[in-house]
Order: sequence, then structure tokens, then C-alpha cells
Amino acid sequence: MTGQGRGFDWGTFGRGFRVMVPLWAGVVPFAVAYAVTARAGGLSVWETCLMSVTVFAGASQFAAAGQFVGGGVPGVAAALALVGTTFVLNARHVLYGLSLSRQLSLSRWQRAVAAQFLTDEAYGMVLVAGPRDPGGLSVGFLLGAELSLFAAWNAATLLGALAGAALPDPDALGVGVIFPLAFLGLLVPLLVGRVAVLVAVLSGLGAWGLGRVLPGGLVVLLVGVGGALLGALISTRRAEVRA
Repeated sequence: MTGQGRGFDWGTFGRGFRVMVPLWAGVVPFAVAYAVTARAGGLSVWETCLMSVTVFAGASQFAAAGQFVGGGVPGVAAALALVGTTFVLNARHVLYGLSLSRQLSLSRWQRAVAAQFLTDEAYGMVLVAGPRDPGGLSVGFLLGAELSLFAAWNAATLLGALAGAALPDPDALGVGVIFPLAFLGLLVPLLVGRVAVLVAVLSGLGAWGLGRVLPGGLVVLLVGVGGALLGALISTRRAEVRA
């Protein structure tokens, strides 16, 4: 384990919170876009905000908001389809949870809280920046990073719900490149050695190909498992050759 485990420190919480601030610029426009979509579907301001507080999953919220835009409150079949869609979209979080459990020891309630607020952005940033923190990767740093994005997402949701029609189109601002660039910035320092580079390149190509026919969450899950297996296979073969 690389972290402090069950201890909690507000100092590390603050550093985890601040490490996510640069990514707020990428979160805010999409939260506003979700709020505008939800309001257009007939949800009230508090209903729009309640979904952001309780669900806190952008793609799933867009899918739910789309149901309301398409025809009001969904029936049983549509609701079940929405649950299935949400599961597929968020299946990648299984990998995130497994990965974090190998890096950080959490109590039962800490796991429950951390799972509720876990996002792609928080996972990536915590995995890279957490071990570099003076206190190491800790529950305080993890929750600080997660709640930082949660705060930005919900504040922007409220803003969009109240004044969405008067705000510019997020696509026109070109903010869609922020998250890909941020993830590339996190990935590159981790590519140490030819095996890591090869696995990353092949995984990227696999994700690009699968992304044309499968939902993003499922693609991340499949490519994540496939990349891990590929890396383990290559490393094992190299060890056998050297033996």
C-alpha cells in the first residue's frame, strides 16, 4: 500500500481539492449543458439539481435528461433501459475501484463515500498526483479530489438551471479538448519502458476501434482489462526469456 490508509487529514483534503481546480474549466460547460437539457425536458430547477447531487454521473444524467426531452416521464420499459444504459456507461468504474483498492486501504464507509463521488478525472489525477503528495496517497487526498469536482459540477448545474438560456453553447467554446489533453498529460509520465508504451499504443488503437461500435463506458472496461492482460502476458514472456 502506498497511502496512509484509514487516517484522515484536512491538509491533504485541501491539496486533493486544489489539484482538481484546473479541470473545473472542463466540467462547468458540460454541467451547464446537462442543466439546459434537463430544463428543456421539463424538469424544475430543484429536480435538475437533485439529479446532479444524487447521481453525479454526467453521461448518465444526459441519458436521463434525454428521456424526459423525448417524451416526459419514462415508463417501466424505458426506465429499465435507462438503468441498463447507466450500467454500461459506468461499467468502467469497476476497474477504477479495483485499481484504487490496490493503492489505498479504505474502511467500509470510506469505500461507500469514495465510490459515490468517483469520476474518471478524479481517478486519473489521484493516481498520478496522490503518491507525490507530502502525505502520500491518502483517503483525505482522494475525497478532496472527488468532492472538488462534485462541488464544481453542482454549482455549474445550478447556474445552468437558472440561466442556461443566456449562456453560450459549450461546444462553441472549444472546451471539449480539456479532458483529453488532461488525461494525456497524466498518461505520458507513466509510460516508462517499451512494454508500457506498446500496451498504451495498442490499447489506444483498440479503444478507437471499439469506440466506433460500443458505448464509451464499456470500451474503457474492455480495453482496460485487455490492456492489463496484454501487459501481464508480455512481461511474463520477457521474464521467461531472461530466466
